[in-house]
Amino acid sequence: MDTHLSVSTLAGTPGYVPPEYYQSFRCSTKGDVYSYGVVLLELLTGKRPTDSADFGDNNLVGWVKQHAKLKISDVFDPELMKEDPSLEIELLQHLKVACACLDDRPWRRPTMIQVMAMFKEIQTGSGLDSQSTIATDDGGFNAVEMVDMTIKEDPEDKH
Repeated sequence: MDTHLSVSTLAGTPGYVPPEYYQSFRCSTKGDVYSYGVVLLELLTGKRPTDSADFGDNNLVGWVKQHAKLKISDVFDPELMKEDPSLEIELLQHLKVACACLDDRPWRRPTMIQVMAMFKEIQTGSGLDSQSTIATDDGGFNAVEMVDMTIKEDPEDKH
């Protein structure tokens, strides 16, 4: 079964469209995972993906990447921390899931089944490695090593 669709015109909501769509016009389920990652960032930050008042020439994903190299906890919506500051570790774990979804390389993004498994690990308390890095040196997000989980790539998704 073919999981990709090629189109001649790009359509999508700015801020949610994965970077590869601008280059290849090739749609896949990995693009949906990227968009889901943007939605997760919205929930964690309380910011819209293309709000120029917050990001200038950047967008939400780029803004989080910049903060990942500085003080990552500054990206969280302060309302999330108001009631219980100890939630920061759990929020970091959710941020790592979002970042895995936002890897610049589509074949490195998890499937939605894998995303669900990550959330289940967080919910059961086994969690993700809280010491792992959010951003890579090349400015991207590292999906597999970052979350310190066993994620097997689907060889058919490397198209």
